[in-house]
Amino acid sequence: MRRAAWIIAIALMTSSAWSSERGCITPELAVKHVNKDVCLMAHVYDVIELADGTRFLDLCSPLTTDAECRFTVVSLKSDRNDVGDLEQYRGLDIQLRGTIRPFNARTEMVLSRERQFHGGSEKFHPNPALLKGYSAEDHNTAFADRAASSSRHSSSFSQRH
Repeated sequence: MRRAAWIIAIALMTSSAWSSERGCITPELAVKHVNKDVCLMAHVYDVIELADGTRFLDLCSPLTTDAECRFTVVSLKSDRNDVGDLEQYRGLDIQLRGTIRPFNARTEMVLSRERQFHGGSEKFHPNPALLKGYSAEDHNTAFADRAASSSRHSSSFSQRH
């Protein structure tokens, strides 16, 4: 019994040393890294797909209730071609890079590219609110820049010498 406890303790120390060595965090620590780009190390217990095509990597043990599970990885239907088949990760330990985001009372990471499994970044999704009224054909900018508009106020960058 004592020997088993030592083996478990050594395994936990080794895995935590390996994850910190690689700069990865566990899902339990995700809440402390909100809005940060991190490496996540986790076990995929299940892959869930909703009717609308949104997919989730369930990183919580089957013994953990939904209320206790505070982190998930979500992949949107629009990113399916860039992410690929997620079923291949079921039952595996993974490393994933991305930004931890708050979502309701939980945290999540968006999986938008397969290369996030290899340390690559997420896909850039432009903010639709900034693109409202934008048309490249009209030669307009995507947002109103008051500094670029003509006014009687001068800027230190536009003073004539």
